[in-house]
Amino acid sequence: MTIASRQSSASSTVSRVMPGFRLSLGFTLFYLCLIVLIPLSAVFLKTFTMTWEAFVAAVTSDRVIESYKLTFGASLIGATINVIFGGIVAWVLVRYRFPGKKFIDALVDLPFALPTAVAGIALTALYSPNGWLGRYLEPLGIKVAFTPLGVVIALTFIGLPFVVRTVQPVLEEAERELEEAAASLGASRLQTFFRIIFPTILPALLTGFALAFARATGEYGSVIFIAGNMPMVSEITPLFIITKLEQYDYAGATAIAVVMLLVSFALLLTINLLQAWSRKRGQAERV
Repeated sequence: MTIASRQSSASSTVSRVMPGFRLSLGFTLFYLCLIVLIPLSAVFLKTFTMTWEAFVAAVTSDRVIESYKLTFGASLIGATINVIFGGIVAWVLVRYRFPGKKFIDALVDLPFALPTAVAGIALTALYSPNGWLGRYLEPLGIKVAFTPLGVVIALTFIGLPFVVRTVQPVLEEAERELEEAAASLGASRLQTFFRIIFPTILPALLTGFALAFARATGEYGSVIFIAGNMPMVSEITPLFIITKLEQYDYAGATAIAVVMLLVSFALLLTINLLQAWSRKRGQAERV
């Protein structure tokens, strides 16, 4: 049997075992259209019923602009905090052994399982002026509940698992032989971290940041209780959209949603491009 016939036989065997490409691609496109594209297109189509002047007026009012600043600003701050401390948590869970490690590992997933409304009520009970922590922070001039600071804390709480669970498997698969080789060549711990470990986990950190940020921008349940929802102070954009819907201003609600969608997509696209660039750079350095 010639080499060409063997390759043809092998390819035909694979094609018989694996699902057909056309069928899989068609199912994938159908599923994405049904779950993602059709709902998003409905948002845009409803927005297009407005005139350009009405659209600009709806998305650029002072109250809406302040909600944008709070939503995206708090989401960026919360995601950044999670990148730092979530990376530390992932490092501790992977590199150290200590009593209660399994419990802490399971505790990381609590924001996933906990209903968002329950999380908001719990955070409010903790940080309100008469709460367990708030009563000690209030005399120091630190007010958390019903302020933008409370929004940041809520968004940090719900975004932590995304960073930890993204970085953790990368650290587990990292080659420790490279760290040992760097140490044997006289590299300090900081040099080993920034030259060996950090480039390896950077794509995972960016992915965790993107997931935490995307989750935070659309968060509603855990924020409305601790934010206080005061216009121009602690009102998030998702709440403002709900307010528009309750007023039967569907076009105005979808207009604000379109702005949030476009800004979030632009930020996530930038993060994905940075992630791809960091991966290519890491592969080039290894070669």
